[in-house]
Amino acid sequence: MEEKKNKNVIDLREVARKLWNCRWLFFKVWLVTFVVASALILCVPRTYTSSVSLAPESDVASSGGALGSLASSFGVDLGEMGANGDAIQPLLYPQLFESPEFVTSLFDIEVTNAEGDIHTTYYEYLSKYQKKTLYKIPFTWLVRKIKSIIPKEPVKGSNNNGNVDPFNLTEAQNHIASIVKRNITCSVDKQFWVITIMVTDQDRRICATMADSVRYRLQEFITEYRTKKARVDADYYTRLTAEAKANYEKSLQKYSAFCDANRNSILQSYISHRDELENEMQLNYNTYTAMRTQQQSALAKVQERTPAFTILKSASMPIRASGPKRMLFVLGMLIFASFGTMIYVMRDSILSSF
Repeated sequence: MEEKKNKNVIDLREVARKLWNCRWLFFKVWLVTFVVASALILCVPRTYTSSVSLAPESDVASSGGALGSLASSFGVDLGEMGANGDAIQPLLYPQLFESPEFVTSLFDIEVTNAEGDIHTTYYEYLSKYQKKTLYKIPFTWLVRKIKSIIPKEPVKGSNNNGNVDPFNLTEAQNHIASIVKRNITCSVDKQFWVITIMVTDQDRRICATMADSVRYRLQEFITEYRTKKARVDADYYTRLTAEAKANYEKSLQKYSAFCDANRNSILQSYISHRDELENEMQLNYNTYTAMRTQQQSALAKVQERTPAFTILKSASMPIRASGPKRMLFVLGMLIFASFGTMIYVMRDSILSSF
């Protein structure tokens, strides 16, 4: 039993001796790993990240007092569960960035790179001005050749001249849309309802421009959604007001023309017809006044439903690149190579233990 226990005990001095005897192997592996890892990571284009933080107003006053504060710490908003009838809550804003309509609406944003020699749309920038990872170029070329050999049915989608149909995207547009989704992320703080938009691109000016543009498009979309019902009502009452005004002016002209034509008449028929025209004119005037009041109320409702956003952090051009983490990558590869070399050196001892 004692011999069996001794076999299972690891002699650290023996392990250290074997590793020390193979120190030159480690140096060679580290050198090769450092050169290869550095060459690989230097081929990857650098990316920059810019972020924007904003807080939307809440329709419902802070409810629940201490209970509401406690619930918000667990990601539950009692106010949002109450009287607010909006279908799109802040927690659903990240899902909006998966919508083809919203993603394709970003294609036409005008961007300029940091050097100032590229002035184009975001779609053209992603399709024509992206730096490629060098070691991926042969694989990309091979995949493109294979796809060109395979016959496929032509897709009758929209063209790239600005006429984008989110319902029927072409293969190129779908590819760019997937890149946009990958470059843009949105997160919501469940406790404080702070919306953070982050945009990653290969140019630091373009990523800042897109972060601010996405923030503006998000505000525009939410404003349009929140005021849609009120704007429909305002248009409806504006149309009714115009019709009521036209009817009132028409009845006013008829009443005035009749009175001018029968100024000296004292016939009862004249008086009855004049009173009828006057009543019709007054009725049309009351209708016009009521519609005018409803129109003003609807327009005020549009302003009331228009949300306000407080920008906590505006977009700015980043100074340093956000990726790739070159030093961490090389360090990780060296650690991985060290473990692999240790297993190779101690392979006999490892196999004998089993």
